[in-house]
Amino acid sequence: MHYFYPEEYGAVGDGVQNDVKALQAALDAAYENGGGTVVLTSGKTYYSDSLQLKANVELHLMKGARLKATSDINGYIRPCERINDPKTALVGNPVTGKPSFVFLYGFEADNCSVTGEGVIDANGHGFVRRKDKYYVTGDFYPRPTVIYIEKSNHISFRNITITDAPFWTLHPAGCDDVQIDSIRILNDLDVANSDGIDPDHCSNVRIVNCHVECADDCICLKTSKGNAEYGPCENILISGCTLISTSAAIKIGTEGVGNFRNVLVTDCIISRSNRGLSIQIRDGGNVENVRYQNIIIETRRFCPDWWGTAEPIVLTTFNRDSNTKSGKIKNIRFQNITCKGENGVLIHGNCDNHIEDVTFENVQVEVTKTSKWDCGLYDLRPCIDYGVETCKNSGFFLRYADNITIEKTKVRFGNTCPEYAHALDAQNCQNLELLRFDGKAASEDIEAVSMH
Repeated sequence: MHYFYPEEYGAVGDGVQNDVKALQAALDAAYENGGGTVVLTSGKTYYSDSLQLKANVELHLMKGARLKATSDINGYIRPCERINDPKTALVGNPVTGKPSFVFLYGFEADNCSVTGEGVIDANGHGFVRRKDKYYVTGDFYPRPTVIYIEKSNHISFRNITITDAPFWTLHPAGCDDVQIDSIRILNDLDVANSDGIDPDHCSNVRIVNCHVECADDCICLKTSKGNAEYGPCENILISGCTLISTSAAIKIGTEGVGNFRNVLVTDCIISRSNRGLSIQIRDGGNVENVRYQNIIIETRRFCPDWWGTAEPIVLTTFNRDSNTKSGKIKNIRFQNITCKGENGVLIHGNCDNHIEDVTFENVQVEVTKTSKWDCGLYDLRPCIDYGVETCKNSGFFLRYADNITIEKTKVRFGNTCPEYAHALDAQNCQNLELLRFDGKAASEDIEAVSMH
């Protein structure tokens, strides 16, 4: 193993001098050597503009080392410039999936890795401003992505801590064989769009043993329009993670022009989140073969700026706009799930596109009021037909969903509000089967199960 130290190329590591030339020189030297490890040493802060990761090169941050991004946007790599299109060089956005600005960037960087127990400080507050006491947004949009790796296979991220992201934190796109193991993402819970981990058109992904705190989604699978040249998002394992989110802790969508399939989520704990598990399809991509098991979910509403009204589980498919027909959601399984929060389970297709073949087995739902924000709402954004809809909350709220099985499942209401209602409320659903369903309404004068 060959080791390369930025100090040998002129790095100071005092947190003041911009060490970008020395850091990039070390990465380039390792690459030209045929591979190696660039070591950032303990006790130093390496202040830097953007860096480009290389094939067969490991960037290793020792415990006590810090890599801090500059707040000068002129020092950031612009991935859109790679495709030589001046019209897109400055206007990438999260729906297209091509970031405008990136701190750590890799393209065709097979076998690259970022490891160690040091810290990547993304310096996010250099790019944001406060909207109100609950919400921070940016002076321009989108702000820099922290790590964007495109068309790179057999890549790894292990043990590192990433803090203060101004936008998406870790975004692999068009990659196969992605290992994300034991990393920490610690973003402020009021900074908009600071997603944690966003695999986009990726396959054979393992996200295990991670802790993520962020505004917006902790882990979000995507098949974005900007990366549509790559394949589906498939063969994904998420396991052993602890998650805190102001949007959804684990989500599929909403950027979904391609398909999602073969996803297993197991042994995770979700707390203090605006939503728990969410599948939100708004584009043409389909979702099938998804399993959730052995998960504890606690939800509460944050401020109304965030999508979601404390639903622990959400499955929705709506057309994004008049030109976009949403894809199918089918063959979804929930097993051994405990939910406690201010809202119940939401499953909502549309009249032309029913959600199909969903099973709940050994699921517990407790709906209880804990925040100061309104209840009696369901958040169906983004879509052409709905917004945040006023409707009494039930343990299970089902619309346009077929072949639904709810087995050995319990619903209870704790601290109630006047807008809590049924254990189960279903409309326009075919073949709904309740097996050993133990559901009680919010009060004795309301029927436990309402089906129309």
